[in-house]
Amino acid sequence: MKIKNITTLCLIVAVITTISSVKAQTKYIDKKGKITFEASEELFEPVKATNESVTVILNIETNEIASLALMKSFRFKNSLMEEHFNENYIESETYPKAIFKGKLLDFKFSDLTENDIEVTVDGKIELRGKEKQIRTTLKTKKSDDSIIIQGSFIVTPDDFDIEIPGIVKNKIAKEIMVYLDFKLSQK
Repeated sequence: MKIKNITTLCLIVAVITTISSVKAQTKYIDKKGKITFEASEELFEPVKATNESVTVILNIETNEIASLALMKSFRFKNSLMEEHFNENYIESETYPKAIFKGKLLDFKFSDLTENDIEVTVDGKIELRGKEKQIRTTLKTKKSDDSIIIQGSFIVTPDDFDIEIPGIVKNKIAKEIMVYLDFKLSQK
């Protein structure tokens, strides 16, 4: 009787371990994702910044994707511009992060190859306590054991109640291009 119970116990432990490892394999993560935004106007100094420490998680079982970018991690060529971005526009002390939560609508992990495949992402970005619906096309591909995701979308300062003072209003684009470049690996 004891041998049967030990065998049953070992079988249960093996099944639980297998299920846990399968669930862990469904998540891909990038802790050094890159987001660049550009709000430049012709004839004026470029308004461009990059954050190379964005965290991104993709669950390939549910196609849910989420990212987190700390606002103080955006780097500008001009330190004064970076200071104004954090203190006056984004108010990074009060709103330290931007969060995106969404879903890859037509994504199948099994379809990934080394060639780009277009995938639609639909979700919401939260910044400065405001949410904006984002729907755009991303390029995805497999590279070794990683998933590469690249794309862009447009936002405006009005989307997040960001007031641009009149003195610089003509120097900052009304539409801001946001570019993303992620390399997610299994963890």
